[in-house]
Amino acid sequence: MTVALAYPHIEKPPGEPARLKRIPRVRVAQIVMDYLAHGWSPDEMCRQHAHLRLAEAHAAMAYFYDNEEEIERDIQDELQQLDDLQVANPRSPLFHRLRAKGVR
Repeated sequence: MTVALAYPHIEKPPGEPARLKRIPRVRVAQIVMDYLAHGWSPDEMCRQHAHLRLAEAHAAMAYFYDNEEEIERDIQDELQQLDDLQVANPRSPLFHRLRAKGVR
């Protein structure tokens, strides 16, 4: 017997990453990255992102713990996309000159 789990604040369209129902542009992987990178609790995530509701943060973390491999793949895909963008769009010579002078 298989039990289907329900995440009331999360939707998982076929072939797409899991995301918040209320704010579809926010993916579960983004919320999990705050946890992994900063060690933020769901409470802290809500303090840092005023648009995020506590129940949504908890639902995202529950989804992550139940689907770790999927979310890890989503995170790796995002990191690869960033790498690809950096290769496709290298920094300008001006950027490098300003950096060399200490301008951030």
